[in-house]
Amino acid sequence: MSTRVRTRFAPSPTGYLHVGGARTALFNWLYAKHHGGTFVLRVEDTDGTRNTEAAKSAIFEGMEWLGLDWEGPGNEGDCGPYYQSQRSEIYLKWFEKLVEENRVYEDEGAWRFRFERKLITMDDLVCGEVTIDYSDDSNTPDMVIRRSDGSFVFHFVNVVDDLTMGITHAIRGEDHLMNTPKHLQLFEAFGATPPKYAHIPLILNGDGSKMSKRDEGAALGDYPRQGFLPGAVVNFLALLGWSPKDESEIFSTAELIQKFSLDTVNRAPARFDPNKCRWVNQQHILGLSSEEFVSQCDSQASPEMLNSVKEKVALLTEVPDAIAFYLDPNFPINSDALNKVKGNESAGPLLNGLAENFENLEDWNSAKETVALTAKAAGAKPGQLMFPLRIALSGKSGGPDLGAILTILGKKECVRRLQRFIEFLA
Repeated sequence: MSTRVRTRFAPSPTGYLHVGGARTALFNWLYAKHHGGTFVLRVEDTDGTRNTEAAKSAIFEGMEWLGLDWEGPGNEGDCGPYYQSQRSEIYLKWFEKLVEENRVYEDEGAWRFRFERKLITMDDLVCGEVTIDYSDDSNTPDMVIRRSDGSFVFHFVNVVDDLTMGITHAIRGEDHLMNTPKHLQLFEAFGATPPKYAHIPLILNGDGSKMSKRDEGAALGDYPRQGFLPGAVVNFLALLGWSPKDESEIFSTAELIQKFSLDTVNRAPARFDPNKCRWVNQQHILGLSSEEFVSQCDSQASPEMLNSVKEKVALLTEVPDAIAFYLDPNFPINSDALNKVKGNESAGPLLNGLAENFENLEDWNSAKETVALTAKAAGAKPGQLMFPLRIALSGKSGGPDLGAILTILGKKECVRRLQRFIEFLA
């Protein structure tokens, strides 16, 4: 009977949740969900001088916003959150095992782990087979696992935690690849089976530089404020280093769980593209139902107004500006668009004729058809009138479908706006 998959995410609460950390959490979560396993959250909070409550809150809020759930203590699977600061007795117990086995020795107050001097080969699920030579102690000196103040270092607590929490697969950034032989030696010293390791590629900026905390898109907490949907960000993060076997790119979270595999994680570093992220978000907005889109918009505007711009926005934060012309009877008119209409000598007479026809129109449902008939009667093409009409009604050259604008504004307001614009032209 195979062991149930159990993965973990182990952030340090020393700053906001970085997009690289969020991607690591997502890959672990997807892998566990794909295999019907469990996902553990473990907070590495032993550095009391750098840990902050704000950083811890940012991690939890970011995980919850993305929908990366874990079970609490006492629930099936016992998936945390665990806090390393509360596990000192556990670490002491496992440290004593190394003392009994003569695998540690004191050196100037600190304690070093005694490496076995041999080749260490690991079969990484992404990077393949990697061998490190530990036979030369001048190149690979025994490592400190306990400081002179009694605190334990990352390598030791990381291994003890993975061992005691039953982690079967450790998916982490490629920058940890050279730590793995050290961890394998610790597992061997404990007589325990290590997890299977998968080191995923780093995330680079578009220019190939390493992504730092100050770079665009680095802070996960910025995404909700910028108007991204959580499902879209999950989709985008999944594409940073992973791809399915086909060319598709837009997935629901459920589809990602179904398709995710470490076999299709790329070796090459991932390039962060903010424009691609916006595009993915736009596709997810388009995939929302009318009701879902309205519920996502923090606006008191009518559902008709909101849904008229659904296909025109890439971010939810663009909605207020996109619908502003509906709500402001004295909306500003784009100067370039106004000058373009002024350059069309037939625009004024066409708009005058349309305003008159609109006033005489009994069935407003035929308003858009009236635009075409007005243009035809004047010997013009419909497009020669539709552009000036759009500017008259919205002040902008782009935006919702003209038919939707006519319906939402209604006859009286459309006539008023036409007459206002004709005065601008004059």
